[in-house]
Amino acid sequence: YPSVYLSVYPSVYLSICLSIRLSICLSSLTLVLMVASAAIGGTLQYGYNLAIMNSPTTFIQTFINETFLERWDFQLEDYQVTLVWTIIVSIFSLGGFAGALIAGPMTIRFGRKKCLLLNNIFLMSGSLLAVTSRAAKSFEMIIISRVLIGINAGISMNVQPMYFGESAPKHLRGAISLSSAVFTAFGVVLGQVVGLREILGSEQCWQYLLASNAIPGFIQLLTLPWFPESPRYLLIDRGDKEACINALRRLRGCEVQSSELDEILQEQAETKGMRPSRPWELFTDRSVRWQLISVMIISSAMQLCGNDSIYFYAYYVFKEAGISDEKIQYITIGTGTCEFTACIMCNLLIERKGRKFMLMGGFILMTVWAVVFTIALSFEHYISWMPYLSMTCIFTYILSFGMGPAGVTGVLPTEIFNQTSRPAAYMIAGSMMWLNLFIMGMIFPFLVSELSEFCFVPFAVVCLLSALYVGLFLPETKGKSLSAITSEFHKLNFKAGRSHAHSDGTGGK
Repeated sequence: YPSVYLSVYPSVYLSICLSIRLSICLSSLTLVLMVASAAIGGTLQYGYNLAIMNSPTTFIQTFINETFLERWDFQLEDYQVTLVWTIIVSIFSLGGFAGALIAGPMTIRFGRKKCLLLNNIFLMSGSLLAVTSRAAKSFEMIIISRVLIGINAGISMNVQPMYFGESAPKHLRGAISLSSAVFTAFGVVLGQVVGLREILGSEQCWQYLLASNAIPGFIQLLTLPWFPESPRYLLIDRGDKEACINALRRLRGCEVQSSELDEILQEQAETKGMRPSRPWELFTDRSVRWQLISVMIISSAMQLCGNDSIYFYAYYVFKEAGISDEKIQYITIGTGTCEFTACIMCNLLIERKGRKFMLMGGFILMTVWAVVFTIALSFEHYISWMPYLSMTCIFTYILSFGMGPAGVTGVLPTEIFNQTSRPAAYMIAGSMMWLNLFIMGMIFPFLVSELSEFCFVPFAVVCLLSALYVGLFLPETKGKSLSAITSEFHKLNFKAGRSHAHSDGTGGK
């Protein structure tokens, strides 16, 4: 009865479709379980920690005020409380930035899988500080906790897509890599549900809510050691062909196809004798110039479009849209559900429609909904049903984000950079994402209050420019080998008059 399920439970139905698709396409359950294990303690944490900070906003602000009053007999004004709260929320992004910077060296030294396991040290330390902060009467402990959890998220957001992209077969590389975004969206929904006042979002339990992210970390620590390391890392970085073949055999559930092994051996031959690139070296390497520009622009646009800031400050956004305070926490769950549903749909479509189509289409739709949202906010005091249109625009904006930028952005560095450049590329992409998330986290509440009904106009401009860039400069990568993708970028990196020089060995960096 698919039509009944689709009309009543669309996200459940799509989840079932995805599970069936993976079961049919993948002959090995090991790859599916590896994806789940890595993501539960990985990108799920990013979405979860974005969402859990929204519900206890007023309680933590009260705690901050009480702490100042008890220590220094000083009552903070409203804007001062908002500033401290904004620092607590946004410092997560600076932790993520630090995590993105150390993710590259960690993956080179320890490998993809071990890096994800070691990453839980930051998570557990942050959770311990969060759960004890109230008893210690220290809001500073919450700030440090958010930094540590941000580092955890920054590392996992870089390492996990790399691990997935290097472990998946070529025909499923996009879908497997996109599961990082699916788990991020699921983490948002989970955080919103756990953050309900009836569960852990109450005045008595908010410290347990902030520390509840330790549970997915424990699950990963118990399960991930049973799965193999990235086959490409084992062969190209470690030179262990036997371990690579064993890892491929386990992940595929069958004997290794010679074509897949040959492709990895070809990449090994191309990078033989080359050490892993450092981030600053990519900026001077002309052969990866447009790959780097593409990754930086799209990673920045992912945050400058304002989508993730909606989760940070859903209370401010929905209040501006005219929604009553008591309904906001329940409506907020709908935002996460929208992105979760959209990411699953994107997962089903990405290998059919391609990366470029999904990415450009998502940005174009976001531009349209940002304009409609601005119009709805402008007329909400004159037309009674305009607040509902405003709320609908937020949902459709998030849906459009989930259909394109949320998933495709994390896939690109794996597909357009080789093994020696990939860790550095992820460091740069992650740094851009986290820095822009920090900027947006700091200015978003003030942007909403100052620009009022025009608060989404800057986001519309960002989305439109991003769509134009993708349409004009980003080649399609679906189902293509790294050498084929590199040759397409070669046309941009070395213009007609100089490409011959490069092919002769005179036009390198």
